Amino acid sequence: MTHITVDGDHLARLVRAVADQRDQAAFVSLFEHFGPRVKGFLMRQGAAESEAEDLAQDVMLTVWRKAAQFDPAKAAVSTWIFTIARNRRIDVLRRERRPEPDMDDPLLAPEPEPSAETYMSKTQAQARIRQAMATLPQDQARVLTLSFYEDIPHSEIAERLGIPLGTVKSRLRLAFRKVKAMVGEELV
Repeated sequence: MTHITVDGDHLARLVRAVADQRDQAAFVSLFEHFGPRVKGFLMRQGAAESEAEDLAQDVMLTVWRKAAQFDPAKAAVSTWIFTIARNRRIDVLRRERRPEPDMDDPLLAPEPEPSAETYMSKTQAQARIRQAMATLPQDQARVLTLSFYEDIPHSEIAERLGIPLGTVKSRLRLAFRKVKAMVGEELV
């Protein structure tokens, strides 16, 4: 294991050599210097030895891949590398706290497709309701459509149509009563 000078300028030159020429010797020097330090740092942060070893390898691989992003005007090499290590550790902790969803969980199961009988029954009921609504006076049908199909509050319907709120409610009651009489209680 070669020992490199801990001079910040020397470390910055090594990172630049990795970035510019993919200098493997420079990377080996960086790895020998920072690898054990990053591992120790991660263990002090609570990582188990094997996890710290894996993370340190990952951090140093990131240094190899992203050496061109290092800016000596913004931070020292050690600050840059230990920031990468800290961020990797945070990513691991977040993944541990957010487990993968259990696809066998009944709450995640999709709704079952309706049976053909249910689908046909629902389609027929909707057709009967549309037929019943077609027989309503236009003012009642309009209020019913705005309220039930467009989900607009009664006060907004009154404002939109320029009629009193009481008139909206009366028209809704009359329309609902007529539709119910035509299609049956169970469909409405």
